[in-house]
Amino acid sequence: MTHGLPCWYELANPDLDAAKSFYAGLLGWTWTDSGMPGMTYLLGSRDGDMVAGLFKPDPGMPTAWTAYIAVDNADETVAQAKDLGATVVVPPTDIPGTGRFSVLIDPQGAAFGILQPQPMADGTSGNAFDQKKSGHGNWHDLATPDAPAALTFYAALFGWTQSRAMPMGPDNLYTIIACAGQDIGGIFTEAGNTGPAKWTVYFGTPSVQDAVEAVKASGGQVLHGPAEVPGGALIIHCSDPIGAGFALVGPA
Repeated sequence: MTHGLPCWYELANPDLDAAKSFYAGLLGWTWTDSGMPGMTYLLGSRDGDMVAGLFKPDPGMPTAWTAYIAVDNADETVAQAKDLGATVVVPPTDIPGTGRFSVLIDPQGAAFGILQPQPMADGTSGNAFDQKKSGHGNWHDLATPDAPAALTFYAALFGWTQSRAMPMGPDNLYTIIACAGQDIGGIFTEAGNTGPAKWTVYFGTPSVQDAVEAVKASGGQVLHGPAEVPGGALIIHCSDPIGAGFALVGPA
């Protein structure tokens, strides 16, 4: 898998049954137990692709989604991230049959994960991020107090490039980030935000309007939108019934 491309999504949520039901209904995921020793780690799949992991957080951990980025070498990437000002939350650790991962916090305070994936039997490294499929990862944006610094950090770490920038009000830009020529997300300075930065994960949906009703009917909240974005798609920002934030993108 290409260094710098999103490759996995993980939800820390204290109510596993509620989370399983909510995302199965909303995104069509089926859930299986990974069989990981020492903990319950559930795998959410859609159309034959494993997309997301679900586990109960330890005390003090937030209820939140984390996006993972594929890297060629987890240990080297973590060392570089530390040199660039990141904080290591989980040091490089092997997951048998999956790869080597780490969780970090960037210099502006946003959590993210990295994974040095172990190739699967078919020679692939998974398809959790697929902008052409519903129920898969589709987009990622970072609200940060210092967008230029964040762009510099992630460009150095993952080789991300700036595809283009779009105005967000009179004094702000939304900078599209790309990896290997593919637009994967955006970074912007959030107006009035003096707290830590935060990544938001977007999953694809076949109908945003239908998703609005599904989120509400399942006990979640629609926090923003539907709003149209360049290209004609709609987005909504949501929280699940236990409070984890995420977003959806797709046609009306």
